[in-house]
Amino acid sequence: MFRSKNYKESSKLIDKQALYDPMEALSLVCSASKAKFDETVELHVKLGVDGRHADQQVRGAIVLPNGTGKSVRVLVFCKPERVEEAMAAGADYAGAMELVEKIQKENWFEFDTVIASPDMMGTVGRLGKILGPKGLMPSPKAGTVTPNIKQAITEAKAGKVEYRLDKTNIIHCPIGKVSFGAEKLYENYVALLGAIIKAKPAAAKGQYIKSCVTASTMGPGVKINAQKQL
Repeated sequence: MFRSKNYKESSKLIDKQALYDPMEALSLVCSASKAKFDETVELHVKLGVDGRHADQQVRGAIVLPNGTGKSVRVLVFCKPERVEEAMAAGADYAGAMELVEKIQKENWFEFDTVIASPDMMGTVGRLGKILGPKGLMPSPKAGTVTPNIKQAITEAKAGKVEYRLDKTNIIHCPIGKVSFGAEKLYENYVALLGAIIKAKPAAAKGQYIKSCVTASTMGPGVKINAQKQL
C-alpha cells in the first residue's frame, strides 16, 4: 500500500505495539497530524459482542462536551404546520413529501443529519433503502425520531454523534478536530467511551472492549489502553 511522506514521518512518532494512556495517545495524534487542513480525529472501538444477534446490538447517541468541530446540516421531516418551527430552531431544510421525492428523484444529499417527527415515519420509511446504508435513517434510539424537534435540532447542531456497530463489531466515531488539542479531545473521548460502556448489552459475555484506536483523517492509528479510560 502506498503511504505518503507525511504518513511515514508521522508513523515514526508512534510505537505500533504500545498501548498508550488516552491523554498521551490523543497528544500523539495531534502532533502526528501533518495535513494542510484541520483533520478529524476518530475513535475506533472493537467490542466483544456479536452484532448479528439483536440482543447484542450496541447503538446510541451522545452530545459531545466540545462538539465535533463540524458544522452540521440538518434536514427535518415534519408536517407542513411545523416547518416554520423547525426552521426557526435552526434546521437547514424542513418539509414532507417534497423532500422525500427530491432525495428519490434527484439523489439529493445536501445534509448530514435527518430528524423526523413520529407522525412522519410512514412517509420517511420509503427512504429506508437509501438513507439506511448511509447511516442517515432517523431512529428513536438515536433520538432522531422525536416529537421534540427543537431539542433534536439543537443537539445535532451542538455536536451530537451517533455510535453503532458495523458488520465487524467495531464502532467508528468522530471525537473532534486536531485543532481542539488533546484536552478537549480527551473530554469527548471520555464522554463517548462512557456512553458505549453504559450501552453494554446484558447478553455480552467476556471482555467487552477488545481494542481502542484513535487516528486523524490522514494519520496513523494510535492504540489506547481503554482500561484507563475513565
